[in-house]
Amino acid sequence: MKRLYRSTKNVMLCGVCGGIAEYIGTDPSLIRILWIILSIASIGTGILAYIACAIILPKDIEIN
Repeated sequence: MKRLYRSTKNVMLCGVCGGIAEYIGTDPSLIRILWIILSIASIGTGILAYIACAIILPKDIEIN
């Protein structure tokens, strides 16, 4: 079962974009670029969405 988490491996700020990339199986850099474009195009709404995701999404727990 796939679950959406903040990544602990692909982290730049909070791991939100890395977690989304791991969830959909793509490159985290692509998600980061798309998120930046969204933030610019929506006059800051993308930044608020990122902050909300950073607060709401749990961190990925690595089980050894």
